[in-house]
Amino acid sequence: MEHETLFPLLCKTAEGNKEAFAKLYELTSGQLYAVALKLLKRPELADEATQDAYIKIWHNAGNYQRGKGTVLTWMVSIARYRALDLIRYHNVRNEVELNDDAPAGEESAQTVKLGAEQAKLAACLDELDGPQRQAIHLAYVNGMSHQEVVTHLASPLGTIKSWIRRGLQSLQRCLSL
Repeated sequence: MEHETLFPLLCKTAEGNKEAFAKLYELTSGQLYAVALKLLKRPELADEATQDAYIKIWHNAGNYQRGKGTVLTWMVSIARYRALDLIRYHNVRNEVELNDDAPAGEESAQTVKLGAEQAKLAACLDELDGPQRQAIHLAYVNGMSHQEVVTHLASPLGTIKSWIRRGLQSLQRCLSL
């Protein structure tokens, strides 16, 4: 169903079709909001993350790559990353408010270190095979159980577990360099 419905809508969205984007929103906004709310625990922040995700989806619809996962997985990952950005933003603000006496250089060094770690993780994830990356993303980013990943990817449980295990091993090697 998803491939038959969401992919054509995303293609039309990439062409600037507002009606297709509205239909895409109608079909998926509940799921994206649920992901954001699960992470953020606050409806107003979940609303913000969902709205920001759809802005990104509108602007980046043409960048979707079928080999990297389903349309819904791609959209959920955008919402999830936006929610995580909000968590980091609020955590940094709380730390800064609590550490007003901390030297500014120390604060910016922590921000730079966090940014470098995120960039390294993103680069390491990009090096994974598509199925490994997708299985890890579904399990660890979307919070799916192995059985849910099996259903989503239509692959045997042993294969899913192997992709995740080998993918995590590759990530660990890459991150330790």
